Amino acid sequence: MRMTTANPTREVAIKALAESGAHFVEHDAFSSLTGVSADDWSRFAGNWEDLRLDPYMADGGTYRFRRYGHFSIDVERGEISQFPHAPYRQEADVNKLHGGVDRVYEPLTETFVGDTVLRAVLMELAHLFSGVDGTRKWDVKVTPIRTTATEEQPGEPTPEGRHRDGVTFITSLMIHRRNTIGGQSSVHTDDGEHLLSTTLGEPGDILLGDDRRTLHAVTSVHPRDAGEPGHRDVLIMAYAAL
Repeated sequence: MRMTTANPTREVAIKALAESGAHFVEHDAFSSLTGVSADDWSRFAGNWEDLRLDPYMADGGTYRFRRYGHFSIDVERGEISQFPHAPYRQEADVNKLHGGVDRVYEPLTETFVGDTVLRAVLMELAHLFSGVDGTRKWDVKVTPIRTTATEEQPGEPTPEGRHRDGVTFITSLMIHRRNTIGGQSSVHTDDGEHLLSTTLGEPGDILLGDDRRTLHAVTSVHPRDAGEPGHRDVLIMAYAAL
């Protein structure tokens, strides 16, 4: 069994998720928790230059680029395994805008999957979420997303509006922002109670949510300098208990 030493950042996150269902971890704390350096984040961010246009945008937008991968994590063994590539699917009762169809995305590249940052982040989050509800095996869908923004076409990180993803825990990890304003993340209860809002700004900033109990959304992004395009790069990791 892999032993995980106590860490204040992890313990605070576990407590917050157990109580309210939402928590924000600032980049310095999350970088320390995962052992990821500034150089590591910068190297890992290079993978977002190799994403592909999302052809399934119901609003006709051409502002979203992504790839997709699917993993299992055994916390007891400390093992991460990748499933064979397959279509991404959410049912219509979960995603009213894009659900109910198989969405075929390009797979994660070998460089992305082989990066030590990905393994460190995936395993640390698995341990953290196991600390909330005791689950020891996780099904994890991993989606790097770039949302572009121009003066003519703002980017919509969540065109479906306030929603959940139909999993156990959902995360949004900031990788890089360039020439953008907006993109404020918010988390609410089913009854509409506001739990928190934050704008992910630095590599390593991460928003954690109990997807069973909360809804989340992100406001549109616009270029800070209207004469130049901008982008918002995040890594979405959806953890479902096995």
